Amino acid sequence: MSSPALKVGLEIHRQLDTGHKLFCGCPTDFAESKPEENFLRRLRPTQSELGQVDQAALFEFHRGRSVRYEADNQTSCLVEMDEEPPRELNREAVDVCLTASLLMDANPVDEIHVMRKLVIDGSNTTGFQRTAVVAMGGQLKVDDKAIPITQISLEEDAARKGSQSQGTVGYMIDRLGVPLIEVTTSPVMQSPAEVERVAYAIGSVLRATRKVKRGLGSIRQDLNISIPGGALIEIKGVQELDVIGKAVELEVARQQVLLSIRDELKNRGLHSNQIEREYIALSDLFTNTKARVIQESLGKGGVVIGVRLPKFNGLLGRELSPGLRLGTEMSSRASFWGGVGGIFHSDELPAYGITEEEVAAVAGKLKLSSDDAFVIVADLNAKAKDALDAVIDRAIEALNGVPEETRSAMPDGTTRYMRPRPGAARMYPETDVPPTPVDDDYLATLNAHLPETAEKFISRLMETYSLNSKLARQLMDSDYLSLFERIVASGKIQPTFVATFLTETCKGLEREGVQVRSVPDTKMEAIFRLVQDGSIAKEALSDLLKWQVSHADEEPEMGVRTLGLTMLTEKELSPIIDRAIQRNRKLVDEKGQAAFPSIMGAVMAEVRGRADPKLVTTVVKKRLAAG
Repeated sequence: MSSPALKVGLEIHRQLDTGHKLFCGCPTDFAESKPEENFLRRLRPTQSELGQVDQAALFEFHRGRSVRYEADNQTSCLVEMDEEPPRELNREAVDVCLTASLLMDANPVDEIHVMRKLVIDGSNTTGFQRTAVVAMGGQLKVDDKAIPITQISLEEDAARKGSQSQGTVGYMIDRLGVPLIEVTTSPVMQSPAEVERVAYAIGSVLRATRKVKRGLGSIRQDLNISIPGGALIEIKGVQELDVIGKAVELEVARQQVLLSIRDELKNRGLHSNQIEREYIALSDLFTNTKARVIQESLGKGGVVIGVRLPKFNGLLGRELSPGLRLGTEMSSRASFWGGVGGIFHSDELPAYGITEEEVAAVAGKLKLSSDDAFVIVADLNAKAKDALDAVIDRAIEALNGVPEETRSAMPDGTTRYMRPRPGAARMYPETDVPPTPVDDDYLATLNAHLPETAEKFISRLMETYSLNSKLARQLMDSDYLSLFERIVASGKIQPTFVATFLTETCKGLEREGVQVRSVPDTKMEAIFRLVQDGSIAKEALSDLLKWQVSHADEEPEMGVRTLGLTMLTEKELSPIIDRAIQRNRKLVDEKGQAAFPSIMGAVMAEVRGRADPKLVTTVVKKRLAAG
C-alpha cells in the first residue's frame, strides 16, 4: 500500500547507554533489589506562560488518580524524587546526541536550553518531562529519497509503570532520568514499508554511536499519520520495528472506515443537534437481570442509565480494525472520562446476561426507532453520567469523521484511545538547568571522531573476528554488537558462534514469542561465561536463555541446576555410551569403527546440551576400539 495522499512522520526514542542519568549521578541500570522507598502524590496541571492549560494534561487530571512511586537507593536519588534540583546536563549524553546529529547532517543549536513538557499521567514525579532541542534541519537518505530530519532532542526517560488499582497507579522511578534521544522526521513517508525502512535507517545511525541501550523498552517509536479527509493521529509506543508497517496499515483502514461511517450518518440525515444528552434511568428494567456487571453495580448502590443515539443502528458494531469497533471506541472514552468498566450498546445485545426482553424494554423506554441505537452504563450515578457524556462526545465526532487524538499502540499493531492530542501550552522553560553552549571547537572535536562508515565497520568486524560478510552485517544491524565484543574479549569462545547465536538464534527465539530482549546484558554475559568455563554445552544455551526469560530474578546457575544442564563427566558418559552400543550390537559387530556415526547420533540425542561433543566423540571412539 503506497499512496502520495498518505502522510506519515516518525519520532524515534532511544535510551542512551551513558555512565549516569541525565541530571544526576545515578546509574542508568534498572533496580534489581526490592524498592526501599515509596511515596504518594497527586499531580495537577499548570498554566503556560500565556495562561493556557494543555488539554492532554487536563484530561489526565480529570481521571483523578493518585500516584504511588517506588524507589531503589542504588538507581535513583532525591533528583528523581523531585526533592532536589537537577544537576548539570550529562555531557556524555550531549556528545552522543550531537554525534548522531552530525551523522544525519543536522544543524546543532548554538546553545542547548532545557524545557519542561507538562506530563501529569504519573510517569514523572515533577509533573513534567525535561527535554532539550540539540539540532534541527538534517536529512537521511533512504532508498535514494532524502528524508528530512526536523529535530533531534535530548530528554529524560519516564518512570516505569507498575501496579494499578482503583484510583491509584504505581511507578518505579529507576528508569526516570535515563538519557533519551528523540529523532523526529517530516511526514513524507507514503507507505507502511517505507516507514519501516526509515525507522531502520535511523536505528542504524543511532547504533553507530555505540552508545544506545538494547532490550525491551529501550526503543519506542511514535507515528504521526494522516490521510485525506481524516485527521492527524499520533500513535505512541510502537515497540517492534516489524510492527510499524502494520500499525500504519491498520490506522489507515481505521480512518477509512470512520469516514465511511460519517458518510452513512449524513446519508441517513443525521445532524449534530439531534444527538441529545438526555439520559434515561433504566434501573427498574434490570431488577431481576442475570447480567453480572449490572447486578454488582445495583448491589453497590449504582444505577443503570441509557441514552439514545439516533441513526446509529448497525454502526456501533462496525469493525474499524481487528478487535476494534466504533462501540469499542466509545467504551474507551467512557472508561477514561467516567472511570467505568465499560458500556453496553444495542449492536452487541442481547449478550453478557442481558436478555432479548430487556433489550426490547430499553428500546421502548428510550423511544427508539428502527434506525436508532442505544448505549447503557451501570455504575454510580455521577460516573455513569460522565461516561455517557464521553459517549455523546464521541458520537458527535463520528458525524464529523476522524477525531484528532493520541492513541496507544498494541503489540499486534492495533491501537486504543489514549488521550486528546497535546498542544503548545504544555511547554515552558526549565529554570533550574543552565544552558549548554555548543561552539565551533566542540563540534570540530566531535567531527574528528565520528564513527566509521558502515562498510568500513563491517570490514573491520570481518577481519578482527573472522566473520563472513553476512554475519558481520547482521551483527552491526543488531542491538548486540557491544555485548558481542565483551563476550569474545576473553578469547575462550569462538566469535562466529557468539555472533550467530546473538543474531540468528535470538531472532528465532523472538519469533517463537521468547522475550529475549528482556534479559539484561549482565545476565547474557553470565550465561555465556557458563559456556566459556565448561559448565554447560553450547547446545544448552537456547534452553537456558528461555528459562532465564521467565525467571528474571534468578541467576543462570539456578537454571542450569533446574534444567539438569550440568555437563556430564567421562565417568557419567560411559554407561550411556555402553547402552547405546548394546542397543546397536549387531551394527557394531558388522561395521566396527564404521558404526561411529550411528552410535554418536544415538548418544547425542540423549545427552545434547549436557555433554561436550568433543568428549562424547573421544569416549565413543575409545569404546568402539575396545570392541
